[in-house]
Amino acid sequence: MGSLALSRVEVLDQPAPSIAGEVARIAREQLAPLAAGIDDGSVYPAEVLRAFGAVGAWGSHMPLEGPADLRCAIESMAVIGEVCGATAFMAWCQNTLVWYAANSTNLKLARRFGDAFSTGRVLGGTGLSNPMKSFFGIEKLKLKGRKVEGGYIVRGALPWVSNLGPDHFFGTIFEREDDQGTVMFLADCSDPAITLTPCKPFLAMDGTGTYGVQFRDVFVPDELILADPAAPFVKKIRAGFILLQAGMALGVIRDCINIMDEVDSPLGHINRYLPQQPVHFRELAAELEAETMALARDPYNEEETYWRKVIALRLRAGEASVAAAHAAMLHCGARGYLKSHRAQRRLREAYFVAIVTPATKQLRKMLADF
Repeated sequence: MGSLALSRVEVLDQPAPSIAGEVARIAREQLAPLAAGIDDGSVYPAEVLRAFGAVGAWGSHMPLEGPADLRCAIESMAVIGEVCGATAFMAWCQNTLVWYAANSTNLKLARRFGDAFSTGRVLGGTGLSNPMKSFFGIEKLKLKGRKVEGGYIVRGALPWVSNLGPDHFFGTIFEREDDQGTVMFLADCSDPAITLTPCKPFLAMDGTGTYGVQFRDVFVPDELILADPAAPFVKKIRAGFILLQAGMALGVIRDCINIMDEVDSPLGHINRYLPQQPVHFRELAAELEAETMALARDPYNEEETYWRKVIALRLRAGEASVAAAHAAMLHCGARGYLKSHRAQRRLREAYFVAIVTPATKQLRKMLADF
């Protein structure tokens, strides 16, 4: 683990390590005791998310005078993920919400929400699972909107949106009923025309504030429009949307390495016969991290070769998460099969990394479409 920590210091510029260090401290002290409850759905860690925001976890990737740098945001998410994969996912949701507001050309919206989102005073998520699938021919858009004076009326339903609550916001996209393209906007969960319905229990990560969201003729004022039309905006933010997810994968992989190391003393004499060893995952994690940080320096790169690298990296990160968690389970043996052992939680979290949008199969389709 020491070699990975050294590599992180080497690839990140100041002040990223100080922010990630504070995030790691909060994760150890405040998040770790809640991890089991977040996994089983009895806890939604709103106050911990706000604490992360207070030390800068949600604001480091906001563009400054043009360029943006995602490295600190990804590293902060990774140290959260070392403790709790579900909270790393919520961190991605919050970071993505900040990413939307920070890149919007609606300056009134950016001024109103930028600081509130980036400090964690207002929490929220992203409802782009369905739109991201629709853009690649997998699904049709589930929200429809019609133009009215001062905004749009939106109707439809999204089956899963995470990091939500009654006072939260999230970004999503509707299709105009007049066939004039798509529009991206902020949805206000406190709107009485928006209904949040709890989802059926998941395999893991039930404390992530995930709901089905029903829009019943919701009036979306111009002040909440992120981009109209949405397509050019999505092209601008898509690399950041996907690259930020690497933080979830890196965190899960690191702790799977920790788990394998922890059982080396009592079980190393027999575990040495397993084909995948901690050293293999240390090398893989270092490789994925270096590639992630290189791409994260330039999220506005418009070259198709860059975009392909982002997709390929995200695919590898998801597959590596599952492989590392699988290896950790085998290294633990029967002790990892206990509900009280985090190895089985890591396996369930790793599958989520591989299936959250864009899922493994969608990423493979995207690469095949190049």
